[in-house]
Amino acid sequence: MKRILILAYVLISAAAVNAQSLGGRVGVNFSNVIRTGDDDFETEFKPGLHAGITIDIPLVDRLSFAPEIMYSQKGYKSSGRTLLGAENDYTVTTNFIEIPVLLKIGASNGFNIHLGPQISFLTSTTEKFESGDEDYRRTVKEENDNLRKNIIGGVLGAGFNLGTNTSLTARYALDLQKNNGDGDSETPEFKNQVIQVGLGIRF
Repeated sequence: MKRILILAYVLISAAAVNAQSLGGRVGVNFSNVIRTGDDDFETEFKPGLHAGITIDIPLVDRLSFAPEIMYSQKGYKSSGRTLLGAENDYTVTTNFIEIPVLLKIGASNGFNIHLGPQISFLTSTTEKFESGDEDYRRTVKEENDNLRKNIIGGVLGAGFNLGTNTSLTARYALDLQKNNGDGDSETPEFKNQVIQVGLGIRF
């Protein structure tokens, strides 16, 4: 975590020197996973939050460099059964510090498209059980402690200026690396995906 904070501080300090605008954004996430293993249980989208700092550095006409530092909640809702037939319903929430490194393209007056890579740093994982026995819960906890902590992903989105200092942003983010799960019902092998809608304010 200390290295993440140092990296974030260096990025913000270096970019803010030449930034045309420094701002913030807060909004909602709708996250789920794309399963890549052989698990046979269903997952659903779950709501979450994102919030952080945005920077805009003009490069040429209608093109700018737009790095961000974001806190983002991801995860999924799931249900399944043990070998003995007991039902297991739980919600997995993964908390990340993310650094999107984006290009922002001004497509028309007040409208822009942004895309680029991002790196996500897993800070914590929590599980909320609505059913499931104690052995199952312990297994889930132990397995999730071994998941990948740093993940490379991609971002594609659009923004629209609502006023001089406010904007609305919608985007889709997808992990390009797997979480290193086992592919079973406790820790499915997956990639995170999230739909974000946020309100931005320029300071």
